[in-house]
Amino acid sequence: MQFKVPQDVQRADTIIGPLTWRHLGILAGGGGICYAIYITLAKTYMIEVWLPPIVILGSLTLALAFLKIYNLTFEKFMMCFIEYHFLPKKRIWKKGQAEPFVSFLERQAEEEKDKIKPVKEKEQKSQKSIKEISKILDAYGKEAQVEPVDQVKPVEQEQLEKKKELEKIINHQK
Repeated sequence: MQFKVPQDVQRADTIIGPLTWRHLGILAGGGGICYAIYITLAKTYMIEVWLPPIVILGSLTLALAFLKIYNLTFEKFMMCFIEYHFLPKKRIWKKGQAEPFVSFLERQAEEEKDKIKPVKEKEQKSQKSIKEISKILDAYGKEAQVEPVDQVKPVEQEQLEKKKELEKIINHQK
C-alpha cells in the first residue's frame, strides 16, 4: 500500500481558505476592537474623529495577521527591531565582570530552587571542601615521618596521607 506523506509539516493547518487559527484570532480581536470604537464614537462624532483610530488599528491588525518581513512574522520583526534600537550595539567583555544573559523565567525558576535549599548548607559544604583542599595543598610540600598506626594520627601522618591523595588526584588514579 502507498500512503501520502505530508510535504510541509511546519505549515499551520488552514481553517477557512488560507486562514489559520492564528489569523482568525488576530482578525477577530482587531475587528472587534475597531467595531467597538466605531459603535461608541460614530453616534456622537463626525467621521474625522472615529475614522483615523479605526484605520490605524485595522492596518495594525492586518499587519499582525499577514505581514512577513525577512520570513519573520510582524510581531517577531518588531521585537527584533526594538531590541536592536534600544540595546547597546557595542559590547565589551570583561572577564568575571557580569553574568551571562538569563531570561526572566529562568531567573525566577533559579530563585525558587535557591529558596528551597537552606543557604547555610551550601556555605558549610563549600567551606568544608575549601578547607580540605587547602589542607591537602599545605601538606604537599612538607616531609612527613611515618608514625605507628596504633597511636592517634599525628599531624605529620595526616599530611603524608593527604600528600598521597593529592598525588592520586594529580595522576588521575582511583
